[in-house]
Amino acid sequence: MILVILTETALFSIFVVAYLFYIGKSVSGPYPHEVLHFPWLGSILLFGSSGTIVAAEHHLKKGSMGGFHLWWFITFAAGVGFMFWTLNEWMHLIYHEGLTISTNLFGSTFYSLVGLHASHVLVGAILLGLILIMSLTGRIQHRHHQHVEMISWYWHFVDCVWVVVITVVYIISANS
Repeated sequence: MILVILTETALFSIFVVAYLFYIGKSVSGPYPHEVLHFPWLGSILLFGSSGTIVAAEHHLKKGSMGGFHLWWFITFAAGVGFMFWTLNEWMHLIYHEGLTISTNLFGSTFYSLVGLHASHVLVGAILLGLILIMSLTGRIQHRHHQHVEMISWYWHFVDCVWVVVITVVYIISANS
C-alpha cells in the first residue's frame, strides 16, 4: 500500500503542477474566482470520514463488530456523500456557469485535477462498500484488522490529497 500511495502521490503531483502552471493563463472566462465556491460540505464529509474510519478500525481491533459496522458504514456514506457533492458541483459548473473541460485552460485543468481526485474517492468508496459487505456476511473479522487498515491508509491518502486540491483550486486560484 505504501508503494501505491507513493505512485499516486507522483501522479497527483504532476496534475497539481500542471494546474498551478496554467493558473491565470485562460484568455476567456469563466475564471475560478467567478464560479468556484469553497467546498465546505464536501470537505466536512471527506475530512469527517477520516475520523469515522479511525473509530471503525478501533472497534475492529477490539473485536466490536457492531461498532465497526456502524462507523465503517458512516465512513462509506460520507464518501458517497462527497461523490454526490462533487456531481452537484460539476452539474452547476457545466449547466449554470458554462464551464466544461473544453471551455478554457481553467476548465481543462480543473476537471482533470478534481476528476482525478474524485476517481480516487470513487475507488475508495467501492473498497469501503466491499469491506462493509464482507464484514456483514462474516468474512471480515477481528483478525483481519491489518488488512482493513490498508484500506484506511488509502482513505487517509485521499483526504490528504483533498487538502492539496482545496489549497490549489479553491484558495490559490480562486483568489488570483
